[in-house]
Amino acid sequence: MAYFETVNKIKYEGAKSTNPFAFKYYNPEEKINGKTMEEILRYSVAYWHTFNADGTDPFGAGTAIRPWDHLKGLDLAKARVEASFELFEKLDAPFFAFHDVDISPEGSTLKETNENLDVIVAMIKDYMKTSKVKLLWNTANMFTNPRYTHGAATSPNADVFAYSAAKVKKGLEVAKELGAENYVFWGGREGYETLLNTDMKLEMDNLARFFHMAVDYAKEIGLNVPFLIEPKPKEPTKHQYDFDVATGLAFLQKYDLTDYFKFNIEANHATLAGHTFEHELRTARINGMLGSVDANQGDTLLGWDTDEFPTDLYTNTLAMYEILKNGGLGKGGLNFDAKVRRGSFDTDDLFHAHIAGMDAFAVGLKVANKLIEDKVLDSFVEDRYSSYTQGIGLDIVEGKTNFRELEKYALGLTGVKNQSGRTERLKAQINQYLLETLNA
Repeated sequence: MAYFETVNKIKYEGAKSTNPFAFKYYNPEEKINGKTMEEILRYSVAYWHTFNADGTDPFGAGTAIRPWDHLKGLDLAKARVEASFELFEKLDAPFFAFHDVDISPEGSTLKETNENLDVIVAMIKDYMKTSKVKLLWNTANMFTNPRYTHGAATSPNADVFAYSAAKVKKGLEVAKELGAENYVFWGGREGYETLLNTDMKLEMDNLARFFHMAVDYAKEIGLNVPFLIEPKPKEPTKHQYDFDVATGLAFLQKYDLTDYFKFNIEANHATLAGHTFEHELRTARINGMLGSVDANQGDTLLGWDTDEFPTDLYTNTLAMYEILKNGGLGKGGLNFDAKVRRGSFDTDDLFHAHIAGMDAFAVGLKVANKLIEDKVLDSFVEDRYSSYTQGIGLDIVEGKTNFRELEKYALGLTGVKNQSGRTERLKAQINQYLLETLNA
């Protein structure tokens, strides 16, 4: 059965195309520094938003019109698999990602849940045999069911810890069976509401124990993929243990987990933490911890995770700048953890949204690459910090001085002269490069 009969395979037609079902800037075969756009960007479709989300919000029922809506249980799950691979093929998407309960329904027991999962995983595996699409990552949903009301690995209830471990064990087995490129941990409820009833040290120790058990089991079954932590603040827990990259990095360093984990960074989570997307990417990059990216954007007027498709060219450019500086994303990718707006309820909107995001990041890639080639930012930054390449600055960097010598040096200064940071000039240059790319 075809679920998107009115949509043909999406092709690149160039910036002058008026076809809403065509790429304007994303040309999968176009090479940037010897690699194709497809190889660099590694786009992924998020199963949960694309095939499961129905537009429900806290104030209203779902609005999405989907040709599989009339089905239930495993029949619904099977239809979504069929629809997903049709969409993957028509978008020519190289990757997809999912939570376990996205692809198959939970049963009344863990045994039944696993049996349901086995049915759908086998179906996905069959589809993958004749498709180019690969699994970027999978993860276990340990936040929706009421059993996780107090957390999963950080729950005060040891039974919940055990149940969660069983879920991740199964998830790691699924990752191996489907050839996943990564495995993600999103601690949606790994945090606390109030310290009045919380043993914070035990919860964090238990979370570390959980991660070490996951590492051990992956080794046992021969699953050799990067583990990724996805930082997220505020939602749904007031105090998340994975609040941002810096917080997560401190945790990994304390518990000797840095050899096994990197970060899956989401744009909307970055802004909820009070950071820019590029800040989180750079924090991960300079610490050698940038693994993958959830590509979306939030609404600055709203204080929650709106998961909009990423169409902000300026932000995407700065994001791609960090990714290119990182040497790419390795086994990671740009996963569209994004959903169409509640008012965009037709199936065609799923294609329009992905096309918009894929084109927007393609623009960001081209502009970022040109900025790096022309050393627009590098040259300015090198000049701005040039005082540390000679004289007293070089002594500071090389550890050849101390407070006494620095005091002596400072007492001999007749004045301190700074140079302008030229923020506005640099932003104008980025705009210029953007416009040049769009008008090329």
